[in-house]
Amino acid sequence: MASSNITKSGTLFSEKQVGEVFNKVAGHSAIAKLSGQTPIPFAGIENYIFSMDGEASIVGEGENKPAGPAEFKKVSVKPVKVVYQHRLTDEFCYMSDEAKLPYLAQFQDGFAKKIARAIDIMYFHGLNPATKEAATAVKDIAFNAKVSQEQTFDAANADDNVNDAVNTIVAKDGTPTGIAMAPKFRTALGAIKEKTGSKVPMYPEFRGVGNPGTFMGLTCDINNSLAYNDKTAAGSKNTVAIVGDFQNALKWGYTKNIAMEKIEYGDPDGQGDLKRTNQIVLRAEAYIGCGIIDPESFVRIVETVPAAA
Repeated sequence: MASSNITKSGTLFSEKQVGEVFNKVAGHSAIAKLSGQTPIPFAGIENYIFSMDGEASIVGEGENKPAGPAEFKKVSVKPVKVVYQHRLTDEFCYMSDEAKLPYLAQFQDGFAKKIARAIDIMYFHGLNPATKEAATAVKDIAFNAKVSQEQTFDAANADDNVNDAVNTIVAKDGTPTGIAMAPKFRTALGAIKEKTGSKVPMYPEFRGVGNPGTFMGLTCDINNSLAYNDKTAAGSKNTVAIVGDFQNALKWGYTKNIAMEKIEYGDPDGQGDLKRTNQIVLRAEAYIGCGIIDPESFVRIVETVPAAA
């Protein structure tokens, strides 16, 4: 966006900048990274799934052609508005265009990171990232709600958890392509030794803050947004890893326009009157959406939250 336009309310990120924002998102969002997709701008899209079971049949002369079992269903992906805003001194209004550029670059980078985290928190957990409470717009379409296939997390055998999850998906004719891990799951893999009594780690690439990119042939991403619900009520389930076909059984996207505005009056974020504090607010709004096309192509590895001591 031309810096001279930043003082105008309702300014739009340029098409190039929108692309840059979501390129950064792909580097910070597990969903974006594992899907391997180039998100297509949309205002709400519908995916049609045509499943064809059974096999082709030989038809002899004079014989009837048999009908094959098939299912046709529709999965909608609707965008959700997300907002990120930041306060800064009103001196920004009087800066030269050149002096404003570093602020705008930092804001754009911060916006990309917040959007990335929001995608994962909303669609892994069905929560509002800002309040950590269930969000009506996403709670029924998130992984926690849509994916019923589960493995119970066993830290000492976390690698077996992954293998069992893969086998569950393959048994239903699925093809898992990736795994999203919480840091806790990485720690468990890094602690596994080669054999009983040995001190040699079986997966040294997962020790510390290792993020090797692949595991058991699956594209791997380690992201703390997966552990966002670690403080839920006792007896509930936390997701520590998700194995699945992120490349084909999931779709995500964003709207082409990202609005940015400079707010000079009022109290837009509940932190006091802007004029009184000599501040302004930079606000950006985007619409993003994600949909699980085939829930049986995913398995959640979960642990039950223990009761407080």
